[in-house]
Amino acid sequence: MVLLAYGPADRRAGDALLAMTLMRRRRKHRVSEFAATIPATYRAFDLLYVDGESYLCRSYPDRRARLEAVLPGDGEISSAGRIVTGDIDGITGTGFSDADLADLPRRLALRFPRFVRWRDEKSPGLATTAAEVAAIFRRRGCNDMESLSRMTNIEVAAILYEVADLLEIKGVRFKPQAYRRAAQAIETLPEDIGEIARKGSLDEVPGVGKSIAGKIREIVETGSLAYLSSLREELPEGVQHLTRLEGIGPKKAIALSRELGIRSVADLEAAAKAGRIRDLPGFAEKTEANILASIRVSKTAEERRLLGYILPIARDIERRLSSLPSVRRVSLAGSIRRRKETIGDVDILATSSRPEEVMEVFATLPGVSRVLARGMTKTSVVLATGVQVDLRVVEERHFGAALQYFTGSKEHNIAMRKLAIARNWRLNEYGLVDLSSGRTIAGEDEAGVYRALDLAWIEPELREDRGEVEAARAGTLPKLVGYDAIRGDLHVHTRWSEGTHSIEEMAEAARALGYEYIAICDHAEALHIARGLSPERLVDQVREIERINRAADDGFTVLSGTECNIGMDGNIDLPDSVLADLDVVVASVHSGFKQSEEEMTERVIAAMGNDHVTIIGHPTGRILLSREPYRIDLPAVFDAAAALGVAMEINAFPGRLDLSDVNARLACEHGVSFSLGSDAHNRKNLCSMEFGVATARRGWLTAADIVNTRPLSELPLILRS
Repeated sequence: MVLLAYGPADRRAGDALLAMTLMRRRRKHRVSEFAATIPATYRAFDLLYVDGESYLCRSYPDRRARLEAVLPGDGEISSAGRIVTGDIDGITGTGFSDADLADLPRRLALRFPRFVRWRDEKSPGLATTAAEVAAIFRRRGCNDMESLSRMTNIEVAAILYEVADLLEIKGVRFKPQAYRRAAQAIETLPEDIGEIARKGSLDEVPGVGKSIAGKIREIVETGSLAYLSSLREELPEGVQHLTRLEGIGPKKAIALSRELGIRSVADLEAAAKAGRIRDLPGFAEKTEANILASIRVSKTAEERRLLGYILPIARDIERRLSSLPSVRRVSLAGSIRRRKETIGDVDILATSSRPEEVMEVFATLPGVSRVLARGMTKTSVVLATGVQVDLRVVEERHFGAALQYFTGSKEHNIAMRKLAIARNWRLNEYGLVDLSSGRTIAGEDEAGVYRALDLAWIEPELREDRGEVEAARAGTLPKLVGYDAIRGDLHVHTRWSEGTHSIEEMAEAARALGYEYIAICDHAEALHIARGLSPERLVDQVREIERINRAADDGFTVLSGTECNIGMDGNIDLPDSVLADLDVVVASVHSGFKQSEEEMTERVIAAMGNDHVTIIGHPTGRILLSREPYRIDLPAVFDAAAALGVAMEINAFPGRLDLSDVNARLACEHGVSFSLGSDAHNRKNLCSMEFGVATARRGWLTAADIVNTRPLSELPLILRS
């Protein structure tokens, strides 16, 4: 509660008297007189307990709603005013806007106000995090993890990844890889890592040993890691942020920090634009250009999220909303429904007989950190992951048209509206309307909108204005590969190299997904960072696979294979005598990304000339939101692949999706066949195949274009003769 003093006129105007005036009410005599001349009112801004029930662990929207419900509403006691805004720029660190601060002297008096000192030694990165605040609440007895901002698997993994980065910067051997393996295993776990920690089962998580398990428990319990803090203190501030940029390793990051005082990516960008980097030892003008290119990529990464990481979160929200009795229909929309490889905001549509209930539930969902705007038809929130989610509740009769409209893309919608305009119709989120009669032609059903315009149904993945409207009108749209069409995974790693599970464990997980086969493609020895297999170790693995297949009695088959490295000259890092005994040979570029376009093209084509190579893995080498594709003449590569019978991979790992949808369609036009591989490094990763299929669908591919939509007996292209 806050006690405010008013004069009679001031209270009506809403302007409080100065704080010193309020002190005049504190007296032993003439109390009634001063209470009348200086009325006071209470303004309640939060609620902690009601009727013995603690609200400490409830969300603020929940507490605020309960506060307003219990106040008498007589004017003497009321809720404090608040502003809900998405204008972050208009708010200072005090919580007051500039206008508020300018107006404060009229409404507020501070006794002996003064600044003590500036905290130049503190950076924004040292501010208390939501996780740390949650940890404080936990220590005080708030154990409602649904209500608190608990550490997600991705957040725990992020801390371990940073530890790995800092250890690598320090030059520590072996430990960085151990932390990365643990982080990778955690971020792909289907179970909550906090719950696993509370059960004492961290030792069952692949890649998590005794030491790292202790650190995970500390992270889950406190929201932070003392070991990470100590590592940060040992290194120049901001170095770890610099190393996340492509082309800046630990040595360069430290040099930039020490020589130029660079502490952030913004500092780095300014220095590069000013030409201050090129003169440093080990740097050059080209280095500056590469740094600026990397920064441009990183800025895009800040605005976008990987489909593979956001879709499960969006589906969970969709599931929670659909479980409400008042909700009839709910669907994802926008780019996430079109399955774009990266996502900005998440759009959700719903219909409900009680929209206010839906908005309340949505605004207070676990994982919501901020409510940007809240209304009866639209509410926008920001999740703890930083992703904005917008929910619209529409009328049932408009749902189909709204779903079509908000699914997009903008370009696809423009093409659709042109068709409507040609008939003197109007198409928007409310429906398809005949302007001459005012009659609604379609709107409740999305498919009905397309039918009314004499179009075949256009799958959401195709709605990018790349000829899909014309093909729908002509009846020539392809029958896209189905999400359930994949018979087996042709790119799987195990703990024999850098994976976290055994061959048997990966096979069992693949069986559970309904697959008929998987190909074990552990790295070859030239890729030392991935603990690649020597020819002798690979021979041992082939024997192990043969043993596993002999023991199987359900028809499931494990194929022997490798992901070998394409050398700078196009040679493969395994002898032909070993390759000849394998079922699948994936050849990939893992280094030398700065070769010229001509050199890289010749390199990959030379690799395809090896009679044993059956698949080119992640053909452009890109890492989404991190690394641009290397320069390569793809049409020339596709022509060679078609002529040689080598399949192009669509790598389904969320961070790759390589080939891209556009390049997959181009390759198909060149007569290339495709292989879909999850590039799974643990059991959970096998589920990434969905994103590879989504990419194939966006590339207009059919089941016939993809070799592993076929049963094992029909794989002549990739099996040894």
